[in-house]
Amino acid sequence: MDLKQIPKKSGLPENSLQFNYPLKELTSFKIGGNADIFFTPRTEEELQNGAVFFRLNGIPISVIGGGKNLLISDKGIRGAVISLQHFSEIKIKNENETEILIEAGAGVLIDELADRAGENSLSGFEDFGGLPGTVGGAIFMNARCYEKSISDILVSARTMVFNPSGIEFETYLFCDDDWDYKKSPFQIHTEGIKIPENGKIIVSAVFKMKRSDKTEIKAQTELRRKDRIQKGHFRAPSAGSTFKNSRKIGSPSGKVIEEAGLKGFSIGGAQVAPWHGNFVINKGNASSADTLKLIEYIQKTVLEKTGFLLEPEVIFAGEK
Repeated sequence: MDLKQIPKKSGLPENSLQFNYPLKELTSFKIGGNADIFFTPRTEEELQNGAVFFRLNGIPISVIGGGKNLLISDKGIRGAVISLQHFSEIKIKNENETEILIEAGAGVLIDELADRAGENSLSGFEDFGGLPGTVGGAIFMNARCYEKSISDILVSARTMVFNPSGIEFETYLFCDDDWDYKKSPFQIHTEGIKIPENGKIIVSAVFKMKRSDKTEIKAQTELRRKDRIQKGHFRAPSAGSTFKNSRKIGSPSGKVIEEAGLKGFSIGGAQVAPWHGNFVINKGNASSADTLKLIEYIQKTVLEKTGFLLEPEVIFAGEK
């Protein structure tokens, strides 16, 4: 199919579709090739219509959130990449005097949501202050920091579900058995961010908050932001923590990598950050291939020295 014919054949708004779209600037690594199709729907109806059209025409579908745990192939991503950046509405719902619900679109930035909660004297997002990424991505990854997971405050998620019979919307109600350390029930993708036949796209979510002192909430949120800055999270393009921590190892992954003598080690333009063992950074000209080789080298070296295989937190997406 001639990609330029898609707006006419699909009936989708022309301003929601871009072709041969560069993805690198959408990721915190600042690495990666182009998407054949970049689709930014503004409504659930547009999202559903686009997904149905792509599916009927055999066009692979991928979804990108804030691009914060994502390493995109130098060759890019074939098919359609969907961004829910326009799903950015935040609603506050009063349930009772102490517990309040916040509903947020998948494209809302987590840091923005933490600010909105604080402005409304609502406690629950303080530990996520300064965390890069979107609501959709945070739920998909079950983002965790300072001993708190996003699943600790999740009530429900509205999803678009891909079934053999069609594509429809459903509400997922939180069930503790579905979640674990940096694991969510939405992680059924076997190829990076590509949506499988039975996949789901997170459209929005509802979180439970508690009334508290606004000054204390905002102070704690700012404390977390400053801590991230001091630890060097934003000194260079990176995905933040490259590997998950494991209780089996007994030490944080960053410390294990440092003890393996890998701090500052480089392959091409990719480097283990000199200031933090668990950050793989782009020194300015890193390719996806460089970065993937470095991640694999770290795994191999740590395995040889400790007997433990580090599990990447970063997702690889695109054509190999």
